[in-house]
Amino acid sequence: MSACDSCPSKSGCTSQSTCPSANGGAAKPSAPQKEAQNANSNIKTVIGVASGKGGVGKSFVTTMLAIELSRKGYKVGIMDADITGPSIPRAFGLKETLTATEENHIVPAESATGIKAVSLNLLMEDEDAPVIWRGPVVSGLVKQFWTDVDWGMLDVLLIDMPPGTSDVPLTVFQSIPLDGLVLVSTPQDLVSMIVSKQRNMAKMMKVNILGLVENMSYIKCPHCDEKIALFGNDMALKRASEEAGVKILDKLPLDPETTSYVDTGRAEAIKEELLTNTVAEISKLIS
Repeated sequence: MSACDSCPSKSGCTSQSTCPSANGGAAKPSAPQKEAQNANSNIKTVIGVASGKGGVGKSFVTTMLAIELSRKGYKVGIMDADITGPSIPRAFGLKETLTATEENHIVPAESATGIKAVSLNLLMEDEDAPVIWRGPVVSGLVKQFWTDVDWGMLDVLLIDMPPGTSDVPLTVFQSIPLDGLVLVSTPQDLVSMIVSKQRNMAKMMKVNILGLVENMSYIKCPHCDEKIALFGNDMALKRASEEAGVKILDKLPLDPETTSYVDTGRAEAIKEELLTNTVAEISKLIS
């Protein structure tokens, strides 16, 4: 007897396609319904930056990707889709409240070097106020950042996605036509499961994974420049990425000076190129 045979709702069931019992214990996401971008937008390439868990430096990677792509002459925008933990405005020192056009289209903020950005923190009077919203409301705002924002002409839009594989990441996958996905992780033993989950979600949603950025990979000794692994060797992450068929593109150090630049809104003053291989992969997609 199947689980459906004993289900009390069997006679009136309308959810066979998404019911966990009917699908071996795992609900299948509905077919993607891509939203049209804003009528005034002309975005060539859309790249998601994702992580399986929080605290791994996903927003930092998004910030540095935007800066390094911009330095190569690309017109870049950032959609801060991490609604409950937005940090992009602070990295670029953006504080002004977003405005709207006569057509009620949101106008992105612009950094000192011309990188466009939209974030909930640029719509709130107090950036420290908590966002106590339910999933559908958060997902709705993410859609609006795509449909209601006048992005203008962009070579690449980077989407700083919230961590995990729940409502909002699913909304991004289903609603926005992603050309590629960059995963961010740290070299810890638990990443094997997390990388696999993120890879499997992207595969289910038919999104191409460009590769993985290993953040907080090491620190450099200030006296001898020796690289010191913070979490031991990175064999666990290397093994997990190989099993998932995802290549490690770049390895980033934990650098107090770099962190200070980002925390004080001066990310664009960072001169070092940290994401050479990841930028190269994204550049291949920009037509």
